[in-house]
Amino acid sequence: MSQAGTNWAGNVAFSAAAVAAPTTVDEVASLVASAERVRVVGSRHSFSDIADTDGTLLSLAALEGGPELDSARGVVRVPGGLRYGDLAPWLHDRGRALANLASLPHISIAGAVATGTHGSGERIGSLATQVSAMELIDGEGELVRVERGDPDFDGSVVSLGSLGVVTALELDTEPAFEMAQTVFEGARWDDVLARFDDVQRSGDSVSLFTTWRDADAVDQIWMKTRGAAPDLSTLGARLADGPRHPLPGIDAEPCTPQLGVRGPWFDRLPHFRLAFTPSAGEELQSEYLVPRHDARAAIEAVRGLSSRIAPLVLVCEVRTVAADDLWLSPAFGTDVVGIHFTWVRDQSAVMALLPEIEAALPPSARPHWGKLFALAGDAVAARYPRWDDVVALRARRDPHRRFANAWTARLGV
Repeated sequence: MSQAGTNWAGNVAFSAAAVAAPTTVDEVASLVASAERVRVVGSRHSFSDIADTDGTLLSLAALEGGPELDSARGVVRVPGGLRYGDLAPWLHDRGRALANLASLPHISIAGAVATGTHGSGERIGSLATQVSAMELIDGEGELVRVERGDPDFDGSVVSLGSLGVVTALELDTEPAFEMAQTVFEGARWDDVLARFDDVQRSGDSVSLFTTWRDADAVDQIWMKTRGAAPDLSTLGARLADGPRHPLPGIDAEPCTPQLGVRGPWFDRLPHFRLAFTPSAGEELQSEYLVPRHDARAAIEAVRGLSSRIAPLVLVCEVRTVAADDLWLSPAFGTDVVGIHFTWVRDQSAVMALLPEIEAALPPSARPHWGKLFALAGDAVAARYPRWDDVVALRARRDPHRRFANAWTARLGV
């Protein structure tokens, strides 16, 4: 193994010839200008070789500076290596909040944005939609600033790391708020699918968890609400009698507070708390996001494969994300439903199963960029109407293909 180590899950050993941790933007620019190949690694929470390179692996964790709040505009400027879990309490102390967070606060902001990572909420977009401006070092080693409204902005935010090294982002904020998190158990898929829209609208963020051991069972519904929790008894759901972990039988201590107890937004929107590592990395992940109108067909397709999925899955999560205009966002142009799989760490078995799942899903399904999928590059490209524009933008921002790697080559970008 090279000095670059592995990703968080341990299923990818990075092949970089060198590792760098610059502390200034000038150092980043110099490094990029002199490198033949370079990729940025964030919190290492991607499950494929998306961040790998045979050149220099660059971490922004040591980049100088901290968050800066522009109260007049309601915008916070953050360095590229900052994690959500470090930003959120800082913002809250100053009376501000982000509209949404992902399940894990441990992930880097720039990495999450670049891969289209999301939280949940049918009225809330992915984390990338919070970006109002960004600065990056392009393939020529030049600093580029792109703002919302600029011609290239929608193509630059979810970038897959192919346009440059993102050194700073500006994020929209809103007044700080409190939320409560309530877990329900005992619902059945037939009932939930019959009222899927109502269930999703009953909370600000709603997650449906199942292990597919019972193809009819929604094991848990996690409801995060700014107001009162809904009554889901008409679905046959009952309140959990204590804190729950998404994985059955696992200690809930790493999870954010439940039982309807109100608290700060950043301690309710994620499923897990920053102070705990939710697992030791003994898992793999895949996710497919389908347009809202295809959601029922997609869930039924997965349900039909439950006997194949159950032996390999630790838990499956279903949640919603609002549409956006970002060219490479899985929610580009349409509200989507994400079907997320947390697998046991048996990559060969998982990769053998993924083509079956992908064939069963509607052809509109888009894979999460930071997770495992088996679709060929041309099949993925066909699901993004602005793909040709993405390729053209990449050619302008990185004419020497410094940010290319085996993963981007397979996609054709």
